[in-house]
Amino acid sequence: MKHFLIVIDMQKDFVDGALGSKEAVAVVPAVVKKIGGFDGEIFVTLDTHHENYLNTAEGAKLPVPHCIKGTDGWELDKSVAAALDQKGYTAVEKPTFGSVELPKLIADAAGKEAFTVEIIGLCTDICVVSNALLLKANFPEAEIAVDAACCAGVTPELHQAALDTMRSCQITVG
Repeated sequence: MKHFLIVIDMQKDFVDGALGSKEAVAVVPAVVKKIGGFDGEIFVTLDTHHENYLNTAEGAKLPVPHCIKGTDGWELDKSVAAALDQKGYTAVEKPTFGSVELPKLIADAAGKEAFTVEIIGLCTDICVVSNALLLKANFPEAEIAVDAACCAGVTPELHQAALDTMRSCQITVG
């Protein structure tokens, strides 16, 4: 059986940059530990926007420029990047909350073999839940899990609401 770890948007702007929070900073050590101890293939999503961000549908509703490709805020958190560099990973740029490319990459990597998926990262109530639901929809028979201790939401309340939503959709929350 294959095992996949999906690290969602552990970028500087979400950790301690434009949209960072103390909760996001607090999960970094757990994320680094999870990556270091993981035995399987790792995929890393990168929220990726461009200079025209404020002119996009997302930018109109969240007028905070973030994760602009090529900026420091777009880069992975340094501790997370160092842990990933030790393991190797596949980066997946995504222009919105959920990656439609990610399920295809996982299917290709799994081939005909059964697999599990574990998801960690930021923000629980936006990109983590979006990707978790996309993966569950694409792989309804696969074990899809989220490690709550390696995730942070925009607020603690929204983090919990997203975890509850994922549980309701038969995603294992640990």
